[in-house]
Amino acid sequence: MLYQSDQMEERAILQTAAMMCAAARTAPKAHGKDTIHTFVLTGEEKENLAERMEQVGIREMGEKMPTWYGRDAANVRAAQAVVLIGADKRQRGVPHCGYCGFGDCGRCKKAGGNCGFAYTDLGIAVSSAVSTAAQLNVDNRIMYSIGKTAEEMELVPDCIWLGIPISVSGKSIFFDRGIFHD
Repeated sequence: MLYQSDQMEERAILQTAAMMCAAARTAPKAHGKDTIHTFVLTGEEKENLAERMEQVGIREMGEKMPTWYGRDAANVRAAQAVVLIGADKRQRGVPHCGYCGFGDCGRCKKAGGNCGFAYTDLGIAVSSAVSTAAQLNVDNRIMYSIGKTAEEMELVPDCIWLGIPISVSGKSIFFDRGIFHD
């Protein structure tokens, strides 16, 4: 059987995305509570994400949208897949913590705050995922703009997100992004 490079690269992207999701799942979590969610977007779902990113960018940045959300949406379109990783905002029940700034989980919940460990858990999970992609020589970039958009898409309620477009190409799609924001 003869496999063309594009067939093998598509397979590599999906295998890498799966391994990134596994790395996020097995990453250490605060108080041993698994609050991580992962999704992989390709095709039409990936395009829908890019369109929604532009809408969020216009709302948040107006005419400056192309300098951040528009640039990132272009990278989403150029990538073969996007890995979304999220962490539940809910309190973890870590005793004597106060990491959230409210003193304890009860006061954090009453104030409508997010558990400080949600951000830590998300950061560790995303770091594990991009490390996996890097070890597999797959280009990737962590994007807040994808995460902000995913949060508004309500894939999982009360969750914070980051997104990671991944790409296999002759030159990294993240190298010459061309537009820089303030």
